[in-house]
Amino acid sequence: MESLTLPRHLPAARAVVIVAASAVPPHALAGPVGRLAAALEYERLPVALRRFGDEVAHPAADFVVAALIVASEHQARDLSGLLGQLATTALDEAGLRTRVWVGLARTRTAVRVIAGVVPAMVGAIFLIDRHYLDPYNSASGQLALLFVQRLEVPVVLTDLDQARVDKGVGWVHGEIDTLVSKRKISADKGNRLRALVTGSTDTSVFSDADVVIEAVFEDLKVKQQVFAQVESVVSDTCLLLTNTSSLSVSAMADGLVHPERVVGFHFFNPVALMPLLEIARAERTDDASLATAFALGKQLKKSCVLVKDAPAFVVNRLLTRFLGEVTAAFDEGTPFDVTERALDPLGLPMSPFVLLQLVGPAVAFHTAGTMHEAFPDRYSLSENQRRIVESGTTTLLAWDGAVPRITDEVAALMTVGDSPSTGDQVRQRALDAVADEARRMLDEGVVAAPQDIDLCMLLGAGWPFHLGGLTPYLDRTGTSERVTGRRFLPPGVASVPR
Repeated sequence: MESLTLPRHLPAARAVVIVAASAVPPHALAGPVGRLAAALEYERLPVALRRFGDEVAHPAADFVVAALIVASEHQARDLSGLLGQLATTALDEAGLRTRVWVGLARTRTAVRVIAGVVPAMVGAIFLIDRHYLDPYNSASGQLALLFVQRLEVPVVLTDLDQARVDKGVGWVHGEIDTLVSKRKISADKGNRLRALVTGSTDTSVFSDADVVIEAVFEDLKVKQQVFAQVESVVSDTCLLLTNTSSLSVSAMADGLVHPERVVGFHFFNPVALMPLLEIARAERTDDASLATAFALGKQLKKSCVLVKDAPAFVVNRLLTRFLGEVTAAFDEGTPFDVTERALDPLGLPMSPFVLLQLVGPAVAFHTAGTMHEAFPDRYSLSENQRRIVESGTTTLLAWDGAVPRITDEVAALMTVGDSPSTGDQVRQRALDAVADEARRMLDEGVVAAPQDIDLCMLLGAGWPFHLGGLTPYLDRTGTSERVTGRRFLPPGVASVPR
């Protein structure tokens, strides 16, 4: 079965809750979960062990680990329903409802990446990180921690008020303290790193900065205001970076005295773990600024891909088109269970609606709106998603059976058609769409070569490694030639020679 590596920073948490549900007798449950708990406690982590249905909350817990125990690998083949129910219960009882990161591993040895143990009966694990409720951990804090760890240079956080600044600096300091307590770094280095991270509401503290990176809300006017304010205090040689995921970098640079130093610098969440960095060259970005951005990305130990300043760059553009076709099939009348399982043969990290709930309906609809504005003929806006967002609902799925289902509240908001598709039809429709979009991106010069698309999708979107990259897969299945009239790669490149 395909495995998704779980975050390596779990042992750096302050506390962990383990929630265990068993498809086998209780005596079989104790061994694997007990070994996991013992290993985490050996790592000096407070551990609270709970049975499924018991109270899950832990006052200091950073993580909830939900482990489903099965008798054999055979029983682990189709556990999405019980796993989803388990994860949802853990979320509800621990008070985690939105902006959570969930990792799914389907191999019996998945716990090895957590604590170095191999509980033979563990079929799957959901990891739910409380930190992703914290805006600093989701953006500024993660970036600040990465920069100070990799570069060991002064890092200054700023925000609207001192309380937010203090919260951000405090979070980064806390993460450094955790690294010290876990003996990942020495106490001396911890002191040096803490001293390098400060904060202020006064942007004049950036006057001697070499690099400024913004990670504010995805609103073009707000980002333009931030850059205008920063440019008024920094030197003429200071590099200005934006972590935007979909907005125009060139538009952000409009009105600046030195637009040539603005570069797109798009990380993927969680920043410390996702290796991809999309570096976008705006219309007036000069060679020196671009080269500096790549050198910086290398120092941060990221895999950098040069992309054109085009809507949503590479990963978000392809994913939005890909998953948009799946949700469109549902709106047209394809049953939910068919739609949800349609992509399973590809071995993606998670199913379409689980991903939609993870990202959040509002965020997904906002991204779809950006793409619809740019390419209205290919990116549609789902009226069902619009109604969900307008209702304020954030929970889409319920697990009370073998498979997840749309909640009654969400179902009442939806209107579907009477033109259902089969799972194979939905999957091929999505693959056809992504083949078309990938070809357009190459023709537009968004990236230089198909291999750039493959790298982005592997490292930024979780495209399964065993498929050999997106474009080789489309070539091998005949999709690229049927949709676009030609292959992405010559025969024999990531395929069997003809």
